[in-house]
Amino acid sequence: MTERKPACIVIGVGPGTGEALVRRFAEGGYAVAMIARKAERLERIAGDVADSRAYPCDVTDHDALRATLARIVADLGVPKVAIYNGAYAVFAPYRDIDIGDFERTFRVNVSSLLVAAQELAPAMVERGDAALLVTGNTGAWRGKPHFTGFAPSKAGQRILAEALARDLGPEGLHVAHITVDAMIDIPWVRERMGGDRPDDAYAKPADIAGEFFRIAHQPRSTWSFNVELRPHRETW
Repeated sequence: MTERKPACIVIGVGPGTGEALVRRFAEGGYAVAMIARKAERLERIAGDVADSRAYPCDVTDHDALRATLARIVADLGVPKVAIYNGAYAVFAPYRDIDIGDFERTFRVNVSSLLVAAQELAPAMVERGDAALLVTGNTGAWRGKPHFTGFAPSKAGQRILAEALARDLGPEGLHVAHITVDAMIDIPWVRERMGGDRPDDAYAKPADIAGEFFRIAHQPRSTWSFNVELRPHRETW
């Protein structure tokens, strides 16, 4: 009988880092479950990437998220790797931020990560040799102008990930927070920057995904928690 491939769950599959993560882990021998709101995008990727499956879900609906994760485990097994790549941002002057939108950043970036950990981590600990990776960014470390509606939730996400790492690491589950301190090379980002940056000033989604894959497979004697990724031109 053919042995079932290990499962990877990517929560938050957009056209940049999320899609690249799906492709890298599928290439690395995983059956990949994809979670995002936009079913059309997931179906397109599933049609293009072997061993990937679409599970449309709005992560702000926590009951739906729990049910979706349970269905994935039933379909593919307990994941060897789970990646929380979901994000919601509000970019506006502090005076103009709608408080409902502000609270939504915490629901997506923090609360839904906790829900995912509650649903997946106990079985991942029992499975052994597993990793929970969290995608962070610059806002997780410092507030900047126009980041008032984003940075607080990303900082909260980082602290939640650290608390999970301290809880779960001794039980054998590797939790890592990976800061992508960069403009990511996807079309809308290039348009936003006005085309005045050289190519090597952008972080390539495939390269980001490659680092996630490496971190997910670190030996226990050298686990990372805080990992920072940035192009060589990035000021920091």
